[in-house]
Amino acid sequence: LMQRRRGIVLRDQIPPEVAVHHNYARRISRAVVDCLVEMHAIDVEKTGLISLGKPDGFVARQVKGWSERWERARTEASPEMDKVMAWLAATIPASGRPTLVHNDFKLDNVMLDEGSPDRIEAVLDWEMTAIGDPLCDLGLTLCYWSSAVVPGTGHEALTAGPGWYTRDEFVAHYAEKTGRDLSALGWHEVLGVFKLAVILQQIYFRYWKGQTTDERFSKFDERVKALTKLAAELVEKAS
Repeated sequence: LMQRRRGIVLRDQIPPEVAVHHNYARRISRAVVDCLVEMHAIDVEKTGLISLGKPDGFVARQVKGWSERWERARTEASPEMDKVMAWLAATIPASGRPTLVHNDFKLDNVMLDEGSPDRIEAVLDWEMTAIGDPLCDLGLTLCYWSSAVVPGTGHEALTAGPGWYTRDEFVAHYAEKTGRDLSALGWHEVLGVFKLAVILQQIYFRYWKGQTTDERFSKFDERVKALTKLAAELVEKAS
């Protein structure tokens, strides 16, 4: 089901039509969090969206499925990633009430209203949508938010600039709006970084196997190693 929407998507720069708005960074930050909160507040039973998946065991299936993808795309030994996967599998937290989970919620997957940075016009890229633990979304979003660079790339993150919510402010706003227990958020952030590493490794694997000759993918193994290092550091922090 699709519908034509018109708006602005922020990627590597702030366009003039957004920059003209006073305090745009903080206003967009608030709108992004409120959008995530609204999405997680949808009654999946009443709307029938529960049919999108089986929430029981959702997080465990995420760990198992992404670990299997890593193994299929592995191109060299990585004891550090082995430890990350083992930690994730051994410390799976209990899940709260299941919600709609976007599974790739980030700044460039939302479309802003052309006339106001306070309104999200649309959320894009729903192909990984599921029903499960909402902290999967929050953990993945934090992987991108307020980082010096976008994980897995060499691009500076827009949300690292002045005026944007800090990571702590992002989490605090979400917690205030939802009242949700966020004690397992550190675990979900590790899962988010791990998933990003697997996605890039799968792309690099295609290049390594000669299935593509696109030189843009030739250094993806270095990006994967950087993400693996970040995941390992987050494990230490969360342990």
